[in-house]
Amino acid sequence: MEMQLAQNIRILRKTRKLTQEQLAEVLGVTPGAVYKWEAGLSIPDIGLIMEMADFFDTSVDVLLGYRMKDNRLKETVARLKKYRHDKDPAGLSEAEKALKKYPNSFEIVHESATLYRAFGFESGKKEHAMRALELFIKSLPLLAQNEDPEIGELTIYGAMADVYKMLDENEKALELLKQHNVGGYYCDRIGLTLTDNSGTDEAVPYLSEALIIHVTALVRTAMGYLNVYMNRGDFSSACAIMHWCTDVLSGLRRPETPSFLDKINGPCFACMAFAQYKTGDADAARASLETARRIAEAFDAAPNYDGNAVRFVDYPEKMSAYDDLGATAMQSVEGVIKNFGDEAFSAMWKAIRE
Repeated sequence: MEMQLAQNIRILRKTRKLTQEQLAEVLGVTPGAVYKWEAGLSIPDIGLIMEMADFFDTSVDVLLGYRMKDNRLKETVARLKKYRHDKDPAGLSEAEKALKKYPNSFEIVHESATLYRAFGFESGKKEHAMRALELFIKSLPLLAQNEDPEIGELTIYGAMADVYKMLDENEKALELLKQHNVGGYYCDRIGLTLTDNSGTDEAVPYLSEALIIHVTALVRTAMGYLNVYMNRGDFSSACAIMHWCTDVLSGLRRPETPSFLDKINGPCFACMAFAQYKTGDADAARASLETARRIAEAFDAAPNYDGNAVRFVDYPEKMSAYDDLGATAMQSVEGVIKNFGDEAFSAMWKAIRE
């Protein structure tokens, strides 16, 4: 329930062009009482509210500005999310009310847990963290109700690990992350937590695996952006995203040691060349194609698919990389150029190759 009585008294008084003293005289109260009503410092008794409604030719509910909250489940969840996004601590009491009304709703329990975790981070209050942990644990048996594809066991366990770290229980956080590290999902977080605990040597394999996983994701993301910008005809942005991608891949190259990232980087330079060509910068396009050729030739002369050939990676076991770009690095570059279907650009590449 929300009321806007103070605001409405002030608006209705001014609409009638009355001063606070004049309204006080009409109602038989002091000007100070009217001031307090309009400042929200006090509330008139029900008799005076009815008298004011009659004087202003309106109803009591309109004068009060009474508005019942929509307390249906979906609307309640949306309201809790807004409290979290607005960083409004009033959301914590609202969460407790919602939990009493919907104690077995996954959406309410999970969103309340997320709200407490957020305020735990902001305030550093251990009681918020403890309540978040309690609610995340409670949400797990209710997960079958979940309809949000971005929420699952992995995200909940990760959130719980965050809370354990807030509570200075790093060992519990590590145990939870290691138990549920499906597909290396938590490798980066495990590695970071281990380094916080002086577990440097143990952290390296986790960080190495995380680096390979995230570089692969980075390339996919950059290629997605490339397609977006190409489809929009925004070739300058296409150049920028590929420039960023090739810089990252180049920065992960060990000196004088080819790695499978070179096989990926060659086609990336070819993509950047096409974007440069479409902006009208033929010289830059030729330079990027020259780089793509040089990288492909160097890799094909000494192919290396071992993940440990990547800079910073130090994994105790051999890590073999696979791709669907082509049998050789040069075929990968030529496949990308062919897919663009531009005769003049293909002729530029042919001249460079010959």
